[in-house]
Amino acid sequence: MNFQRGRSREEPEINLIPMIDVLLVIIIFLMLTTTYAKFSGLEINLPTADASKQAEQPNEIDVAVTASGQILVNKSPLPGGDVKSIADALQRAAGARPDPLIVINADAKATHQNVIDVMQAAQSAGYPHISFATQAPR
Repeated sequence: MNFQRGRSREEPEINLIPMIDVLLVIIIFLMLTTTYAKFSGLEINLPTADASKQAEQPNEIDVAVTASGQILVNKSPLPGGDVKSIADALQRAAGARPDPLIVINADAKATHQNVIDVMQAAQSAGYPHISFATQAPR
């Protein structure tokens, strides 16, 4: 028996407003609790060396880079500072020694480009072992 004959049937309705409110609250919560990484500044902490002075090895080639940009290989100055002349000087200094260790003594005020030139010259000369000299903190 149908007792609701005269009544019209109502369609069920889904109200979206409460669902949108909940989603907005979740978005606001995520925005407030998210931490954003700051990439605007690069902090570099340079290491200090407290190690005692190592004895010089016979397989070392000392390369000094002065503040004015002059490069000395085993205490003899190079007339040119280009990569090719540095590589030639490194090969002459190495002589017949197999796989020497290149020790770079760069002044604190030497340009970064001069140090990179020495590293590139060592690579082009076929010497992969490079070390940097440090001094003990005062």
